[in-house]
This record gives sequence, C-alpha cells and structure tokens, in this order.
Amino acid sequence: MNMHRSCFTAALIVAAGLSIAPVSSARAATDPLGGNAVPGVCMLSREAVFAQAKVGQAASQRLNQLATQARSQLDAQGKPLQAEVQSFREKAASMSETQRSQQGEALQMRSQAFQEQADELDQRIQLTRAKAMQTIGQDAQPVAADAYKSHHCGLLLNRDAVLGGNMDNDLTGEVIQGLDRKVSTIDFNLEPLPSKAAAKP
Repeated sequence: MNMHRSCFTAALIVAAGLSIAPVSSARAATDPLGGNAVPGVCMLSREAVFAQAKVGQAASQRLNQLATQARSQLDAQGKPLQAEVQSFREKAASMSETQRSQQGEALQMRSQAFQEQADELDQRIQLTRAKAMQTIGQDAQPVAADAYKSHHCGLLLNRDAVLGGNMDNDLTGEVIQGLDRKVSTIDFNLEPLPSKAAAKP
C-alpha cells in the first residue's frame, strides 16, 4: 500500500464511532456565504459516510446487538453478587468482627473481579468497533479515491470542519452511493482481548 492510499484510508476510518447521527447535506443549500467553487478543492464527511451508508448502519446494528447480549449476560452474573452484598450489609451489625472481616473481604474480591469483567467487555466492544470501522474504511477507500479523481480534486477537506462556502465539490453523497453498490452488510463477533503476553513489548 503506497503512502497516498494509506493516508486516504486513515482519513476515512478516523471517526468517533459507529453509532453516529446522520449529517445533513441541507447546509449546502442554506449556506449564507455561498461563493464560487474553488477548483481542485473537494470535501468529504467521514461521519456521514459511516452513518448513512448501508454497511455502516449494518455494522452499528450488529455492534449494538453484540453489546446488548454481552451486557445482559454480565448483568445476570452480577445480580446474585449484588444480592449477597445487600444481605451482608443488612446482617453486618449482628456479625462478629472476624465474620464481618472475612465475608467483607471475600465480597470485595468478587466485586473487583466482576468490575474487571465489565471493564474487559467495554474494551472488547471498543476493539470490535475499531476493527469494523477499519474494514469499512478499506471498502470505502477506493470508492472515495475514484470520486476524488473523477472530480479532478487536488485537495480533500473534512466537510464537517468547513465553516461555510460553496459546497459543490462535496463528494460525500457520491461516496455513500458507491459504497452502497459495493457492500451493504457486515458480520462480525466481539473481538477477544489481546493476551497479556502478546501485549508486552
């Protein structure tokens, strides 16, 4: 992969997340600044591509489904522990100091282990989101590159950072349509966390 291709793909996949509100294109029609189109200067909204393209919407739905299922399972595991903690608090005053200390420490250790599970789940969700975004970005890169060439662009700007002006060279809609023709769905499972041995430098 050459430098131009790497930068283009990186620019496409840097977005906040999969569940992004669609960015309206109505601004172009109501922009009070207007003006002449700047030759060679084009714009693209990465957020709108991921939010409005079919594959981005499919990825968002899949990720939400996986996260909901995993968190439901975790909540089910946590309810008995929560009940035990509540019971301990109610009975603590009637326990001996030794019993209170032993049971309190045991519950604290189990609570810490449960919190670690919850933290690991959040990390897995973030890792899965990043991988899905990377996959979609790789699919979108050649589509965006073709649009860039066909419009004879010499500079590509993030549309969402443009304060105003002529929006005629906005490639977003064309890229969304091209990506929809290329791919409409994506399937994946929650990514496992890297092993601690592999994470060490």
